[in-house]
Amino acid sequence: MRSSMNGLAGRLLIGLSLLTTAVLASGCGDEESKAEAIVRPVKVIEVAAGESGRKLEYSGAVKARYEINLAFRVNGKITERPVDVGDRVRPGNLLARLDAADYELAVTRAEADLRSAVKQVGTLKLFKQRAETLYAKNAASKAELDQRTLAYDQALSTEQSAVSALEQAKNQVAYTRLHADMAGIVTAVNGEPGQVVGSGTPVVTVAMDGEKEVQVAVPETEITNFAAGAAVKVRFWSQQGMVLDGTVREVAGSADPRSRTFSVRVRIPDGPRVLLGMTATVETQVGGGPAGFDIPVSALAEKDGNPVVWVVERASDTVRPRSVRLGEFSDNGVVVSEGLSPGEMVVSAGTQFMRDGMKVKVSAADAQQTAVNAAPAAIVAR
Repeated sequence: MRSSMNGLAGRLLIGLSLLTTAVLASGCGDEESKAEAIVRPVKVIEVAAGESGRKLEYSGAVKARYEINLAFRVNGKITERPVDVGDRVRPGNLLARLDAADYELAVTRAEADLRSAVKQVGTLKLFKQRAETLYAKNAASKAELDQRTLAYDQALSTEQSAVSALEQAKNQVAYTRLHADMAGIVTAVNGEPGQVVGSGTPVVTVAMDGEKEVQVAVPETEITNFAAGAAVKVRFWSQQGMVLDGTVREVAGSADPRSRTFSVRVRIPDGPRVLLGMTATVETQVGGGPAGFDIPVSALAEKDGNPVVWVVERASDTVRPRSVRLGEFSDNGVVVSEGLSPGEMVVSAGTQFMRDGMKVKVSAADAQQTAVNAAPAAIVAR
């Protein structure tokens, strides 16, 4: 009797176990089917056709068309420098002064030499006149007259030399004062009072008023895209809404030995809003480059170590990974040079949640408007 009861209990336990397993399995299957049925809403961008070409951008600074380093024409010790960086100067304004004591002594000596030469000329002139009178009366020889005439001519030459020496000494004194010979702004000073400088050593740098330009450094791989007279656009970091039409004025004939870049100067219109030293960006469009599609960085994902984007298949509303080749970075994100076609929709956010074949839902607003246009690959040199 006990044996039969034990067998019945065992069969009941086995049946309950099997029933529980079946119920659990049924519940898991429902959950999996529900998970598969979930449609994830996504934010997308639509790729539109673009033009081929590249946009080159290089940053530089606004400079004066003419910037002159002013220096003394004589040696000496600086005793005064009344101007500083940023001061506006006009023609004739004093920029710096040297100690002129030695040069003033030279003027005094030259004046004394000139007085002596003038007296010598007067004395020898009388001797010459007396010799001429005696020669006319046959009281003096022709040789004596010639000797007196030669001495007088030499005295005249000495007098003329003394006059020139005096003028030179006075010029030396004048050269101890450095004056501005143009209107402009002081952009640099290289001498301080008490400093001894040699002739030709720059002391003050003045940027002349008038025409302004932007100087940028262009790498050797792109210098062929710049030529004198070419039209470019110039933007300013501090004036976001201001865009000026510029013209390439000069392209350096050789690269800088340290940076290996070429200096390019761009002429810009003068105006009160354009100040010296402002940061400017020179932009130009060049053809012949590969077209690309400008997408946000958030649309990029990675699969097997390679960059991919998730493309929405319109017919099935599912997403598929697509390998792409990246170009240069742009202001809006990154440029995709290969792997996309115009009209395709790309997931722009939440790519980490995407799975191959996942059902997605695209909002009506995203489906009706083109969010990102194809953009030329941009090379930005800040």
